[in-house]
Amino acid sequence: MASGAFRVAVFLSLVCSIAAFGGVAPRGLFTNRFVSGTNFRPVLRKANIGPMMFETKVFQKETLKFSNAPDETYEDILRGGRDKFKLVTKAFEGMKQIGVIGWGSQAPAQGQNLRDTLKELGSDIKVTVGLRESSPSWKSAKLVGFTEADGTLVPQDKAIRESDLVMLLISDAAQATDYKTKIEPLLKKGATLGLSHGFLLGYLESIGEKFRSDINVVLVAPKGMGPSVRRLYEQGKSVNGAGINSSFAVHQDATGRATEIALGWGIAIGSPFIFETTLKDEYCSDIYGERGILLGAVHGIVEGLFRRYISQGMTPHEAFKHSCESITGPITKTISKEGILKVYERMSAADKAKFEQAYSAAYKPAKDVLAEIYDEVRSGNEIRSVIMHGNRFAKFPIGKIDGTYTWKVGAEVRAKRVESEIPLNPVTAGVYIATMMAQIDVLREAGHSYTEIVNESVIEAVDSLCPYMHAKGVAFMVDNCSRTARLGSRKWAPRFDYMLEQQAYADLDNNAPINQELIAQFKANPVHKAVEVCCTLRPSVDISTTGASTAQDDLSFTFRQ
Repeated sequence: MASGAFRVAVFLSLVCSIAAFGGVAPRGLFTNRFVSGTNFRPVLRKANIGPMMFETKVFQKETLKFSNAPDETYEDILRGGRDKFKLVTKAFEGMKQIGVIGWGSQAPAQGQNLRDTLKELGSDIKVTVGLRESSPSWKSAKLVGFTEADGTLVPQDKAIRESDLVMLLISDAAQATDYKTKIEPLLKKGATLGLSHGFLLGYLESIGEKFRSDINVVLVAPKGMGPSVRRLYEQGKSVNGAGINSSFAVHQDATGRATEIALGWGIAIGSPFIFETTLKDEYCSDIYGERGILLGAVHGIVEGLFRRYISQGMTPHEAFKHSCESITGPITKTISKEGILKVYERMSAADKAKFEQAYSAAYKPAKDVLAEIYDEVRSGNEIRSVIMHGNRFAKFPIGKIDGTYTWKVGAEVRAKRVESEIPLNPVTAGVYIATMMAQIDVLREAGHSYTEIVNESVIEAVDSLCPYMHAKGVAFMVDNCSRTARLGSRKWAPRFDYMLEQQAYADLDNNAPINQELIAQFKANPVHKAVEVCCTLRPSVDISTTGASTAQDDLSFTFRQ
């Protein structure tokens, strides 16, 4: 297992860097100097070098402008909505069964959404959940209507053998362990292997293996946690266009229908818009993002600012309001509907000065950590640590963070919350937005497309994760996400916490001058145009994080698998 993990690390070091150069290896890429990671940084590549354009005969795509000159960029997207459901049967033409393998964060949501869409269409395609017979998730699947009696809840191997689309939604570590021995041999010729994460490709290539040539390999990756995918789909039953955006990729097309199948899958689970990526780019941006502003960074920022505000004389309740509540409330709600710049532009002159000082102080330390995270993901070190943890999991299961003082205070604040009284603290906004922009800039410099950058660094944060954090707490989100994300947040949150405290907050205490060049770069960043476009494509309603739902919000059972 150790040697396999090492091969993962070496290979993913290559694939993520090659992806950053648009699929072409730069001179000297395969040198020892590169593999060791010393003094290597991808050259800045404008996003318009590799725009994502795809072809479909079933759906009507759109080509949108995502940034202006001199970095003018156009990308294809597909708008979703319930009015597009009728095209799903054509996209799935010839299918008799879809197998949902696993029951983690995504499987309960995607399985139910697919089932409900096909039922609404009067389709005879069966959606079947496949689990290990000893899985503790068996009961959870039955609670939402998958049963042995009607053949929609079956042993994993049976679901794989009989399905035309096999959605492999088990953990990354389990995919690495089981794919070649327990999954691929059972796939039918001409079947479609569906992934919601690109890791498996990297693992296979690292050990000198490939996907079987007689199957399609596609990816549909919702930009939000599973419960949000389900809840927004449920809301979309009465409000068209509610859902979570998804990226899609076609890695292998054995039947000539892989693109239509992937797009049909994205539409059927309720995605309001779908954009193209590659398995390699998805892996690099997704693992990186959840260790950054999506989970790890916001966790570290809140912990540090909470302590800082108390040290400056605020009560614990006030400190939590000015740190966590400010982020998950007015800051991210403004970003969601109006964009990042609007948070700054709405401030008074005095608050703008405080924002600029905090932004100037926080941007470089945050980017330092984020560049390190990207290097760790790119090199394969990060996923190697996930695989190694899988080997230790029985002895050392992941603990929870919700018992510490910060999050206990947070629970008290939420219980007494008056939404209109939540402050938009300009220092908190400066630190949070500096970190978000630093994450965006690392991805831009690595050559990721604007649709991927905005979805992985902005939309997933403000439209999926932060609403749950606002309703139930940051600790809830950290304790109830995928195993890979959960491990990453715990690993990197302390790095953001102490890097900001030791550098950014020290500069604030010393009244370091505002970096006007950095502020000008913030205002002129081409990503603002892309965010503006994406805001017009956002779900037509805000996610409802409470109330009746078949979304399985408490995912604690996931981590026993």
